[in-house]
Amino acid sequence: MSHHRDRPQTKTAADASPTPREALTERYISVWRVSEALCETLTPDDYGLQAMPDVSPAKWHLAHTTWFFETFLLKHFLPRYRPFHPQFEHLFNSYYEQVGQPFSRPQRGLLSRPTTKEIFCYRAQVDEAMAALLTSTEEAHWPEVAARVTLGCHHEEQHQELFLTDIKYNFSINPLKPAYRADLPTPRASTDAALTWIEQPGGVQEIGHGGNGFFFDNETPRHRLLLATYSLGSRPITNGEYLAFIEAGGYQRPEYWLADGWRTAREKSWQSPLYWEKADARWQVFTLAGMRALNEHEPVCHVSFYEADAYAHWAGKRLPSEDEWEVIAIREAVRGNLRESGYLHPVPVTGEDKPAQLYGDVWEWTRSPYAPYPGYRPAAGALGEYNGKFMVNQLVLRGGSCVTPADHVRASYRNFFYPADRWQFSGIRLADDR
Repeated sequence: MSHHRDRPQTKTAADASPTPREALTERYISVWRVSEALCETLTPDDYGLQAMPDVSPAKWHLAHTTWFFETFLLKHFLPRYRPFHPQFEHLFNSYYEQVGQPFSRPQRGLLSRPTTKEIFCYRAQVDEAMAALLTSTEEAHWPEVAARVTLGCHHEEQHQELFLTDIKYNFSINPLKPAYRADLPTPRASTDAALTWIEQPGGVQEIGHGGNGFFFDNETPRHRLLLATYSLGSRPITNGEYLAFIEAGGYQRPEYWLADGWRTAREKSWQSPLYWEKADARWQVFTLAGMRALNEHEPVCHVSFYEADAYAHWAGKRLPSEDEWEVIAIREAVRGNLRESGYLHPVPVTGEDKPAQLYGDVWEWTRSPYAPYPGYRPAAGALGEYNGKFMVNQLVLRGGSCVTPADHVRASYRNFFYPADRWQFSGIRLADDR
């Protein structure tokens, strides 16, 4: 159901590299097309599903990312632009209170109108207007427009990841266990790579974004801190290792759990990670390709912070801080099982890389609260609501997952969720004091 128009391509001759404006235009087009390509396997009935308050319908993600460009770019910088619909500012505002009153998140699935067809028409209008903006903006205004388009592209990539995460949950509650993509490849069989330890000497270290390339404001300022000597696990914890925790009574042993975690696990009747099901004494797991036999060599996925912390206590280790994670990750190239690899599911460790799978496969819980770095100041205006106002009661995750775009993640990237959240592709890497 794509409405994307054909456009002239940027220069490709060896002596004619694209200008910054042309490069950003191509970046915008590429991101926009991916959002619509992700919808290709959906049926009309799939677009409105919202199986719990924390997930959003597919058509809402499409509309909200469109709203972002309309609200923060077209209304400000394109003369005589007329919004597609006067109520869309209310319906598809996520949390920007300075822009207007957002529609209630838990009720997004109740909106049968506007229809999905209307949402694609909305995208077509905004896309056409963005083409005009990108070509007509005067040089005096271009730096601010370029900064907002770049932010909008990264914002849309975040929602592409959430689109896949939410579709997985929305499909999982269906007894038919439908596949989002039945053609996804199955990770090859493997054996567990040995879990070893990467020792990091203590001392003064620096973390935070260094200033080159795009970054979110919550990754700054770069600052120094003092770390004790520690060790980081060479790979994530696997399904098989987590299964040993389950079989040892991990979900029945309160001594491994934080008080809030134990209470939450009791209230929600947790006995295994989200999407695990036992049938005929064998574990199966729901994936974006439907049900599969549990592969014990894959990184364990869809566990809460509480479960990750309980496993770490059972194993006699702990979770790393985000500082410890970043100090080691900054030395590694961003590569691994990210969205572009095509699995949309964690894969077993391959090769002798140490550390392995720092990027991709699963977001790795840290024990660090999501809080501002020393000297942090949110931006002025509504865009300042992007990150800063969420810096309470959440924990930081690092490294990206199998549904994260490869050009979207970096060593300093800080994801954050509440400690009981499990529908994100979240896993475990251990640390130890040495």
